[in-house]
Parts: sequence; C-alpha cells; structure tokens
Amino acid sequence: MNGQATLPLSSHRLDKALFWVRWLFLIGLVALVMTYNAAADQDSITPQTLAIGIGIAIVGNLLLGVLALIPTLGDGLLIMSGVLLDCVLAVLFFAVCQGRTEPLLIMGGLALFSAAYRSGWRGVGGAWGFLAAASLIAVMMLENRDDVLMDLGLNLLFLLIFGVLGVVLRYGGWSTHSSQNTLDQREVEANRLRAARERARAIYEMANTLSATLDYRRVLDALQDVGQLGLREMGPEARLTSAVLLFQGEDNKLRVVTARRLTRADEQVTVPGSRGVLGLALKQAEPVFAGDAIRDPELRYFVAFQEARSVLAIPLRAGYDNYGVLVFGCDQPNAFSDEHVELLSAIGTQATIALQNAVLYQNLLNEKERIVEVEEDARKKLARDLHDGPTQSVAAIAMRVNYIRRLIERQPQQAVEELWKVEELARRTTKEIRHMLFTMRPLVLETQGLVAALGQLVEKMRDTYDLNVILQGQPAVEELIDTHAQGVLFYIVEEAVNNARKHSQAEHIWVRLYRRETFVIIEIEDDGVGFDVEAVDSSYDQRGSLGMVNMRERAELIEGTLRIQSAKGRGTKITILISLQASRSSADGADAAAPPLQLQSQRARQQTPAAKPTPPPEPRT
Repeated sequence: MNGQATLPLSSHRLDKALFWVRWLFLIGLVALVMTYNAAADQDSITPQTLAIGIGIAIVGNLLLGVLALIPTLGDGLLIMSGVLLDCVLAVLFFAVCQGRTEPLLIMGGLALFSAAYRSGWRGVGGAWGFLAAASLIAVMMLENRDDVLMDLGLNLLFLLIFGVLGVVLRYGGWSTHSSQNTLDQREVEANRLRAARERARAIYEMANTLSATLDYRRVLDALQDVGQLGLREMGPEARLTSAVLLFQGEDNKLRVVTARRLTRADEQVTVPGSRGVLGLALKQAEPVFAGDAIRDPELRYFVAFQEARSVLAIPLRAGYDNYGVLVFGCDQPNAFSDEHVELLSAIGTQATIALQNAVLYQNLLNEKERIVEVEEDARKKLARDLHDGPTQSVAAIAMRVNYIRRLIERQPQQAVEELWKVEELARRTTKEIRHMLFTMRPLVLETQGLVAALGQLVEKMRDTYDLNVILQGQPAVEELIDTHAQGVLFYIVEEAVNNARKHSQAEHIWVRLYRRETFVIIEIEDDGVGFDVEAVDSSYDQRGSLGMVNMRERAELIEGTLRIQSAKGRGTKITILISLQASRSSADGADAAAPPLQLQSQRARQQTPAAKPTPPPEPRT
C-alpha cells in the first residue's frame, strides 16, 4: 500500500463526474437567478452581468474537460484547478445575486466536497479560506453589506461543517475501502496459492500415473484435469472445453480419445487434421492460437467448440511423429496467455511420452505374440512333417522287421532280400530326418547366404525325394536383402516346394530369384496339376493345414507381397515381391504391428508429403 490510501473512486472517473455535475449546478444557478429577478421589483441583475457569469462558468468547465483529457497532466494541477473554478463560480454568483447565499452554498458545497474528497484537511482549509476571503471582499462592494454579513457568516460556518463532515466521511470510506482492498488482495493471493498447489498436485499425480501405468488413456485424463486447473484463474464465468484428438483408424484421422464438456455426438466426430488451427499446429509443431472456433474449417464440426471465442491447439509430437493434438476452447476472447501455453506444453510433453511408451509396449507385446505364433507354427509343421515322413517310414520298418522274423522261421532265403529293402527304407528315412533338420536350421543360410541355402535345398530335395527342382538365381541379389528377410524367404520357398512335392504331381519345379527395378522377386513355379485358388482359400477354416496362410503371414512380416496363380491342369506359380526400401527398414526393426485401439503416429507433414496408409496402419511420412 506504500503508506497511502486508495480512493474508492478513481481520479479520472471523479473528474468526469464533476464535469457533468458542474453543468447541472450551472443550470440550477441560472434558474435560481432568473427566479430571483422575477421575484424582485426590478431587475437587480442585468443580462450583461448574468451573461458574463455564465460565460466564465462555461469556459472554465470546458477548459477543465480539455485538461482532463491530457494524460501527461498531473492530478495535483487538475484537482487544484477544479476546486479553484468552483470557488470562483461560487463567489461570482454570490456577488451577481447581490449577496444572496444560495449560489455560495451550491457551488461552495461542490468545491468543498471536491477538496475534501481529493485533498483532505488541507484541501478543505484552502477552499474554505478562499471562499471566506473572496466572499468578504464581495460583500464590501455591496450596498447592503451590513445585512449580508450576518447571513454570510452563518453560511460560511455551515460550509465549514460540511467540509469537515466530508473529510470524516472521506477517511472513513478510505479506511473501509482500504480494508476491503486488503481482504480482496489476500483472498486473490490465497486463491492463486491454492490453484498453484492444486496444479502442482495434479502434475505430480500425472507424473506418478505416467510412471506407474502404460495405459495412455489414464495419462490423457490426468492431462485434461491439469489443463482445466491451469486455466481456472480465468474465473468461474469462463466456460472451458477441451479434448485430446489422436490419429486412429485405417483412415488415420483425428478422433476424440478423451474430452471435457463434449457431447456424445462430438465424441464420434473425425477430422483429417490438415486445415485450420489443428492442421497449423501439427504442421508448425508448436502451439497455435485462434479466434472463433465456429469459423475454423475443422473445429466447427464439434458442437461444444462452436461457442469458443478463444482456441489453443498444442501438438502432441515426438521427433517427427505427430500423435495428435490437445485443444482448449474458452468462451472469453483472448483467454489464453503465454503462461498457459508454457504449462499446457509441458504437460503435453508428458502426454506424448505416455503415448510413446504405449506404442513401444504394444509393439513389444505384438512381437512377443508373433514369436509365440511362429514357434507354434514351427512345432505344428514339425509334427506334421514327422507324421507324414519319418513316422510312416519307421512304422513300415517295424512291419517289415516283423515280417522278416517270420520269414526266417519259414523261408530263410527270402529274408535276405527283405533285409535289403529294410536297409533302403532306413537310409531313406535317415535322409528325410536330415532334410528336416536342414530346413529347421540351415547353417549354410547363416554362413553363405540365401542362394547357397536354396542350392542345398534343391540338392536335398533331389536326393531325398528324387524331385527335379531347378534353381535360377542371381547371387548379387541376396546382397540387397538383409539377413532376417533372407531367413523368412528361405522358409517360404521351402514351404512352397514341399507343397508342390506333396500335391502338384509336378515333373519340374523352378525356383527363381532376381531383381526388377526397386523390387526383389522370388518365384516358385511347377508344371503340376494345379488347383482352384479361391476354393482352397475359402475352405481353410475347415482344413488342418494352413501352409498358404503361413506363407502370406511370413511375407507380411518382411513387408512383402505374396501372390498365388494357379488353375487346374496349368500348374502353380507363387510370386513374392519385396521392396528394397522395406527390406532395409526391416533390418532396422521396423516390422512391429500397430498397438491396440489402432494408436498411431503421423509423420510431420512439413517433411514429406503424406501417403495413404494400408493395413496395418503405419505413420504417414
């Protein structure tokens, strides 16, 4: 407070009020003078004299009005000028009215009130002293001064009492107002401190939530709560609307994940996030302010935001990935300050961390599930191959041994020939088992590459099953494929060749490996009986073997495409296309699937143009 009281009414407002009150008083004085002249036997006040008094009053009041408009003029000079003008007008009309005290009481009271309110005791003393001295001088110039002196003394005493009461009321009002100001300021400070504590507590709880859970929805709910607390200082009359929109779905549009004050219909609205304040925030990667939301090309679709006069959009961004945007709307214009931006940007960063953690955790779960599925498929394939191959051979060997045992008892000379057959069957079973071991873990694939592994596969197929498999490969092509993709391709080729061996009745099987532009292409073709692809695909839910499904899934793991062409009597051709760019990205571990609820990120559009995603959804680049 600096040791000074604060006026309940500002100096500027008081000067403006006195300016208009002075006009009313002047009108009243003119009416009073006219009444006085009408009641007198003759005009005691000449029109010229009255015109001079009124002219002085008009010019003086207008001059004070002009001075009040000058911002550089000190309050002291303006106050002194106003009090002096009121005193001069009081004495002037007192003299014009031939000593009638009504003008002195009216204008003098106005002068003392202004002096008491503005300057206290010193103002009242100065104004009253001027009125007393000037009025006494005016009385001395009157002919009826003896009659006027008594009335003048009483009126001056009354004005003094009026001035004293004004000072008393002034200090009493100041004291009350000062106390009220102090209480109001304390309450405001207490509210600010309480709000700061609530914000700190909410941020602390959000940090705990972030560290204790991988459910990003809980973190986003906490983000909304902190944002609402941070904007509470706008006042209870301000209506706040907020929402967190994330890129989700196959169309990769912004969808409402959590919100405050949104209707159920608003929660179903989707927007592309390419225009208006949302698109600008995502493109510039920084908070963006906007005016009326109803004029925004995307926010206008949300009913709850149509009343917003101020909008703040904060992108949820990590690196070059935009996960979504945090939007706040208020029905008050210019409602958001730089402090709000700093607070909301900080908690937006925490929310982005939660989104990243959710994506990484879900990628880990997907990878774990994929590994489990691959292992399960490998076990099923091993069981199927053992059942179809070595198990049948071992059973046949057991039957022949039992038959030989009986031959030895009855026809020993034929037992030798049967033993030769058993030996041949055992050797063939050994080759089958070795072939199975080779396909389970081809060491040559790890040491010499895909072409060498396929060559060894061709030899074992020829030795084990007397199958005419022809390899046509370009050794330089395998250098364009990373090690992980080579392993997946080997298992796809092995599965396709085995299917052809079992079902196609083919005389020849061709395996081709070559490059065409930005693709690596692998073809497995046979001249067998062929089959109806659509019929087989539609009946897979009733079949125990899922070879074609497994091949397609393995191709998708390395971001490849598998196409099957076949017709009855025309053989079968399986083509695998792998983009060289996809092969390199798979080497960097970019083969994870999308997390639950299709939580995605979108590449910042200022880097490169956006591309339409294909399932599974991927970040737009």
